[in-house]
Formats: sequence, structure tokens, C-alpha cells
Amino acid sequence: MDILQKLEGQEVLIIGDVMLDRYLTGSVSRISPEAPVPVVLQHAMEDRLGGAANVALNVHALGGVPVLCSVVGNDEDGAIFQRLLPANGISPEGIMASPGRQTTVKTRILGNNQQMLRIDREDIHDLTDDEAQLFVQKILRLLAERPIGIVIFQDYNKGVLTPEVIAAVIAATRQRGILTAVDPKKVNFFAYQGVDLFKPNLKEIRDSAPFAVRPEPESLQRASDFLRERLQNRITMITLSEKGLFLDDGSGGKIFPTIPRKVADVSGAGDTVISIAALGLASGMDIEMIATLSNLAGGQVCEFPGVVPVRRDILALELEHFLTQNSLP
Repeated sequence: MDILQKLEGQEVLIIGDVMLDRYLTGSVSRISPEAPVPVVLQHAMEDRLGGAANVALNVHALGGVPVLCSVVGNDEDGAIFQRLLPANGISPEGIMASPGRQTTVKTRILGNNQQMLRIDREDIHDLTDDEAQLFVQKILRLLAERPIGIVIFQDYNKGVLTPEVIAAVIAATRQRGILTAVDPKKVNFFAYQGVDLFKPNLKEIRDSAPFAVRPEPESLQRASDFLRERLQNRITMITLSEKGLFLDDGSGGKIFPTIPRKVADVSGAGDTVISIAALGLASGMDIEMIATLSNLAGGQVCEFPGVVPVRRDILALELEHFLTQNSLP
């Protein structure tokens, strides 16, 4: 059986902050006479699904069934976001539109294929108590109605994942025996008590641990032990950028190095890693294969400009080559 086929059909509930990634692309041939800045002659504009929605895109690309839950503004960009979902194979049933928020939009201006500027428009305050209550009700209904195999918390510190929402969803998953995976950010870093997979990157663990963390096995093991003591999580994955990742399932962790890449853009690599790691966990893959696929998929998307989901066909070829080179079954 094709290893990647094990991921197909897995239903994944993704909860977190979503956004529009807007790209204004053009050419640069002169400097403005008004200020020492390049003039970009715009050729095109494109809106892409971003944030937790990019996790959903990755799950879909890998053959899983994404169920995306988030809150957008009751505005034009929120409407654009919701129209993009079914066009990309994602149901909008878990999206809530609030008149009290504006939809997050990250506008990137690219000239001659290079990013010149990024402009962010967003609200970062927490959901109100009423919004959080309605949002949790929507999530609980989906958990009751759908055969969800794993829940991913995709946190960007934009206010959707409040401590109350996190606690309510984790309690519901425990009651139903559903796995959980977290891609955290600093504000609610220690709110994810008792989750199965906790996946910070090196910067995030450095910002949150009360001691220095180096990308070395002994130091990373200390960080993993610290997290397990605080969170009671089952598995810790610490991504290390070009050095690969550290994975610890409680029996002693180790670094899994990645292969060299020609990096074009690291944006969205974390989304890809949490997507494939969660799918692998839900499908019963062993830790070594989860690490291998996470490294390959996360590295692959770095070779493309902008935020893009993983290409399953390329991943299959790279996995076959990796297994052959390493004499693995």
C-alpha cells in the first residue's frame, strides 16, 4: 500500500485564525521621484486562503477531509474568503462571520518576483464572550456530527483561540477520544493542556522556556521534558528550520535532519508540517515516518514563492527517493 494512501479520507477539524493572503504583483523599472522607493507597475492581484485555512488546503492536498472552523469579519474580505473555500475543496460550514471583527488580510506587494512590502490589516483582540460561546457551539456540533479523527489548533495570536475556547474543545475531544495537535503561539502557549502533539518552532520554545534552548539533542530534550511537565502532552515536535526537526514521543527524542533545499520562501512551512504530522498521527503512522514526511513536505513548500500547500505528487516522488537512499521498507 502506498504510504501516502494511509492519509486519505481522514477527517481533520482545524480551529484557528484564518486570513486572506493577497498578492499584488508587477514589474519594477524605476525609482519614485517622490521618495527613494521602487515604483511597482501592477499586473495582477490574487487572493489566497491563509493562516489556518492554509492548513486546510494542505490536508485537502494530501487526501484528507478538512473541516475548518474560524471567525471572519462580516465584511467584503470575509465574503471573499468564504467564496474561496468551496473553490478549494473546503466546506464553509465551520466559518462564523462577526460584525465586531474585520477579516485579517495580509497584502504582499511583489515587484520583479521579489517581495517589496507587506501590509497587514487585522483585529487581534479576543472573541467576546458571546462570540466565543457561539463559536464553541458550532465546533461541538461538528464534533458530534462528523467522524473527526484529529483536531488541529492553529494559533496565530489573532484572538480566535481564547483560553476558554481551547479548554472547551480539549474537554470535548477527550470525552470523545479524538486526537489533538497544536501549532502554538506565545500568548496561549501553555493553555493546551493534555494535547497529543505539541509543535512549536525553535523560536517559540526559546521564547517560552525559562532556560536557553539550542538546536542540539541534549538541549532540545530538556525543552521537551519541560513541555511535557507543563502540558502533559504525549508527543513534542520542535521544528528547526533548515536543521530539520526534533521529535520526542516520551521514550527519548532525536533530531531528524532535512535534505538541502533551494529556499524561495519559508512562509507556510509550519502549516504544512502540522498538517502532515496530524494526518500521520490520526492514521497510525510510526514516529519515524511522521518525521520523514514532515521534513519532506515542509521543505518542499519552501521551494515555491508565497504561501502554497504541499504537492502530493512531488511528495510521493521525494518519499520514494528517500526510502530508496536510506534502504527503508
